[in-house]
Amino acid sequence: MAHNLLILAGTTEATALGRLVHDRGLTGTVSFAGRVDRPIRQPLPQRIGGFGGPQGLAEYIRVNHITHVIDATHPFAVQMSMNAIKACKMTNVPLVALTRAPWIAEPGDSWTHVPDIAGAVAALNRPAQRVMLAVGRMHLAEFAPNPQHFYLLRLVDPPKSALPLPDTHVIVDRGPFSIENDLALMRAHKIDLVVSKNAGGTGAYAKIAAARALNVPVIMIDRPAVPDRHALFTPKAVLDWLDHSGTDRGV
Repeated sequence: MAHNLLILAGTTEATALGRLVHDRGLTGTVSFAGRVDRPIRQPLPQRIGGFGGPQGLAEYIRVNHITHVIDATHPFAVQMSMNAIKACKMTNVPLVALTRAPWIAEPGDSWTHVPDIAGAVAALNRPAQRVMLAVGRMHLAEFAPNPQHFYLLRLVDPPKSALPLPDTHVIVDRGPFSIENDLALMRAHKIDLVVSKNAGGTGAYAKIAAARALNVPVIMIDRPAVPDRHALFTPKAVLDWLDHSGTDRGV
């Protein structure tokens, strides 16, 4: 059976998978949510934007004769992952998640775990500090109740409007980042607290390693729960799954 893949993208792993799929000569489309202005160019055809919930995604799968769906979205893009699970059940199309194992604290780390963004906001209800806030631009307004801090922000795209935080320094950059650069960055801005989502993987881990080296504590936002699904951790493993999933229907 000829493959026609839908790759739900947004991570460095999705980009690597797209290149491998193209090099293998397989057919597929890479879909971005549209949350960054400049998605990384892909060798496969691209689409940008939502689908209209699980029903809309199921209709897209049917109309475009998608044979396999690979959810390679960010571990915190839980709504898209939920929609993919439901849509693939509706259409009886195989689904696999290309995801990252979460980071685990190592000796020397000083982590405070919080369950979500609201927990991180509550944890910042404290005297003024110099904070590296690594949560992406979508959540910045939620931190407005804590204007007393200096915030170092590293964003993929420049802010389109005034930031909701009065004391900030914005760096426009895209990972992967190096430990050396993040050490220099945190020293230059005298960072004494990091707020980070537990994204996993290597592309954004440099700030965690740098915080450990500098004895800087981290408020670590735990991942949202996603229902059980078949999950793999490397693009190569996804290709192996595709080679053996021609008759393996369902999630």
